[in-house]
Amino acid sequence: MHDAAGRGLTAMVKKVLTWGSIAFLIFFVAYRPQSAAEVFKSIGGGIMDIATGFGDFFSSLVA
Repeated sequence: MHDAAGRGLTAMVKKVLTWGSIAFLIFFVAYRPQSAAEVFKSIGGGIMDIATGFGDFFSSLVA
């Protein structure tokens, strides 16, 4: 019984954090669009760097 209550609480916390994150994202984009754009550019650049690193690794592995 205690285990089921713990899972219910975990699901509720996850739901609250998810909706809170979405609300913060909307607020951030609405009130600080320039800053939000810079954050997303940085994240995109980081993802591209990671992808390039993996590509270089596999190219070196095959060559």
